[in-house]
Amino acid sequence: MNTADLGLPVDVPSTALFTDQYELTMLQAALKAGTAERRSVFEVFTRRLPEGRRYGVVAGTGRVLDAVENFRFDADVLGFLRERKIVDEETLKWLADYRFSGDIWGYPEGEVYFPGSPIMRVEGTFAECVLLETVILSILNHDSAIAAAASRMSSAAGERPIIEMGARRTHELAAVAASRAAFVGGFTSTSDLAAGFRYGIPTVGTSAHAFTLLHDRERDAFQAQVDTMGRGTTLLVDTYDVAEAVRTAVEIAGPELGAVRIDSGDLLLVAHRVRQQLDELGATGTRIIVTSDLDEYAIASLAAAPVDAYGVGTQLVTGSGHPTCSMVYKLVARAESTDPKAPLVPVAKKSSGGKTSIGGRKWAARRLDEYGAAEAEVIGTGPVPAELAERQLLVELVQGGDVLARESLDVVRDRHTRARADLPLSATQLSRGEPVIPTEYVNGRSGSRTGL
Repeated sequence: MNTADLGLPVDVPSTALFTDQYELTMLQAALKAGTAERRSVFEVFTRRLPEGRRYGVVAGTGRVLDAVENFRFDADVLGFLRERKIVDEETLKWLADYRFSGDIWGYPEGEVYFPGSPIMRVEGTFAECVLLETVILSILNHDSAIAAAASRMSSAAGERPIIEMGARRTHELAAVAASRAAFVGGFTSTSDLAAGFRYGIPTVGTSAHAFTLLHDRERDAFQAQVDTMGRGTTLLVDTYDVAEAVRTAVEIAGPELGAVRIDSGDLLLVAHRVRQQLDELGATGTRIIVTSDLDEYAIASLAAAPVDAYGVGTQLVTGSGHPTCSMVYKLVARAESTDPKAPLVPVAKKSSGGKTSIGGRKWAARRLDEYGAAEAEVIGTGPVPAELAERQLLVELVQGGDVLARESLDVVRDRHTRARADLPLSATQLSRGEPVIPTEYVNGRSGSRTGL
């Protein structure tokens, strides 16, 4: 199979058209105006968390780094732009040599964030930075939304494994990204083989109801599965009668039966009945896996049930009601001339309707209380206060156009676990609420603090 059919790179396809047309028309106008080479600073942030959420999760950073590296205007892309007359020949010539040569700083992937957090900072010329707006936002908005939902679900699941199985509920390429983000947020495996191939995520899967319905008897289906997959397999027991299916499953596989899966009905009630029946049949080590349109609330409601693992699909890959994080990419500082040594001037949008922004190149730190729990997200311009120097959040990701380092998903996943654990206990409450810690802005010139 050609992995390009799965959206997986074989010869590193260009990401240059993962953009909006106005980014190219701004480039053309800036080139003509002589302002394209002004040093600029763009920042990614969100003005608010999705309604009711108490923290956000940074996910997709690794994919952003790949996208920036592969942002190249090859002959086919340039031909498309020329044919559509999207930009003029002078701009096409400039694009042909495009390579991002600036710097990118950001919250490390897996970290949590809050309103106003400068999640990513992109620095370079206006021309090279403005082109990256859409591709950066599309990745971070999607992946962070999925990771936030996954974090809430994995928190509700506690120590029980949780499987991502939502590929059939979203676009085939979005499914791969969603599986990656879910793993960052605490999921343990995926049913999506493309995600396993691309990112090394553990994959799982056995059979669906169609396999049982294919056979003349449920017993025949179970026997065929055990014969090929062994006694440790997972048998789906809710196609017809659950109690009869459990009895048949143990008769065929014996007490070594790995697990049974329940995909319908009152999961709390059925799980208790199945556990009792398995124990009575001597299959005390057989696990119970539940699926069926689960979300974080359903998972939490099963905390006291004899459930060993969960499988989640639709609600996960749609962000459990919040499919985007509403992150924006805004110019916050720029030079007054094209001189590389020209000082940066803070700039900001001023408008009504809650869409204002704060100008200036920012740092971010998290202040802890006396018990070591986070108590505030502090952002500011200018010097970092001494007491926050060791709690800075931004790390350098790209220097002079070169990616400094890539992290394994295991490292990212562990970071998220630690970051979530550092938040106040109320962060894991599923009831609607405000961000678990406030965001404070420190004015670098006056030293004053204000809330955001």
